[in-house]
Formats: sequence, structure tokens, C-alpha cells
Amino acid sequence: MKTANIAEFKSSLSRFIAEVERGEEIEIRRRNLPIARVVPIPSSQRNETKLGAGRGTAKTLGDLTEPLIPESDWQMLEN
Repeated sequence: MKTANIAEFKSSLSRFIAEVERGEEIEIRRRNLPIARVVPIPSSQRNETKLGAGRGTAKTLGDLTEPLIPESDWQMLEN
């Protein structure tokens, strides 16, 4: 089992999460005393999400790049 202090765990969270996904357990310590353990959750399912599966299910009304109100109503443009 790997160990990490809190600062190291925070700064390298993505790396530690990747290790947990591969089955590794991580013990988190404060002042060299164990306070928590991050363990993988056993799962019999794989993520079956398919990118683009919802394509064509929404309709866009109007131009997304145009403002909803006229520029003359923008208070932030006034000095």
C-alpha cells in the first residue's frame, strides 16, 4: 500500500486517483499518522457511455453567438 501526506495527495490527486483505478490502495497521513485510506470500489460493470449518443436530441433556437438583449440596453457599456 502506498502512503502520501496530505499536501502531496492534494498536489498529485489525479495521479493518485489513477493508481486507485488500477487497484492500488493509498493511505493518507497527517504528520506521519494515518488518517484515511483511499481504496478502489469493486465494480463488475464497465462504463458503457458512448460519446455523441444524444446527438440530434436538442434543438437550438436562434444564434448562440448573438446577445439576447440589444447593445443599447447593456449598462456595462456606459462609462
